[in-house]
Amino acid sequence: MEPLKLSISLIQTDILWEKPAENLIYLKKKIENIRHSDLIILPEMFSTGFSMNVKKLAEDWNGDTIKWMRKMSLNSNAVMMGSIIFKENNNYFNRLIAVFPDKSVQYYDKRHLFRLGEEHNFYKQGHSNTLIQVRGWKINMLICYDLRFPVWSRNTNGYHMLVYVANWPSSRIQAWKTLLMARAIENQAFVAGINRVGKDGNSIRYSGESMVVDPLGKIMNDTVKNKESVISMDLSINGLQRLRKKFPVLLDKENFSINDVVLSEEGQ
Repeated sequence: MEPLKLSISLIQTDILWEKPAENLIYLKKKIENIRHSDLIILPEMFSTGFSMNVKKLAEDWNGDTIKWMRKMSLNSNAVMMGSIIFKENNNYFNRLIAVFPDKSVQYYDKRHLFRLGEEHNFYKQGHSNTLIQVRGWKINMLICYDLRFPVWSRNTNGYHMLVYVANWPSSRIQAWKTLLMARAIENQAFVAGINRVGKDGNSIRYSGESMVVDPLGKIMNDTVKNKESVISMDLSINGLQRLRKKFPVLLDKENFSINDVVLSEEGQ
């Protein structure tokens, strides 16, 4: 049987502060230089930077960024993934969107809102995990601060890869690298972590250090610190399947569920 292979590309880039149109033009050139990929992953809030200016920057399903993602996905014949500031029913979400070449869309709303950056004061919390399938691979989509909460990423549904899109500051980059490797080991899964570089409108610096980690916690490919770059590589599912068969750690995990508490609008 032919192994299930997945070609992925991670675009580590600077993001112009609150300038969606300019960022989309800039990213288009980078995407067009990717020879082939099944999945192209962009950083968190790739069109705006990590902004709390939700009323000015939020978009819906008819917004320019979604239209751009659809076009890029169609032109590259790849799933296009990245998070944007999204408005729905008078609420704002940090929404990670996956657009497929057939124009279908799946999304995940960020669960853990970054309190230190006051994200919880502007965005509504998500309450569901999202699993997508690309060329037979099951992929769990998560965002930045979610990385610090292992229960939320727990491999209870047999996914093959975790994706974290982020704006993770250079001041805490050691945690970023360590936790990406930890999530791979404990879930026996590939992990792709994509971070931005440069300085945002709040003078916060980002060093990138995006990477792809194998199920044993080994860094397979990473980017140059503080520089824009693209990781493109092929992954094979065969080694993952052999590991899970030889060392079936996931069979011994505890069975428990998260009892979610949804605050009222007044409570938020």
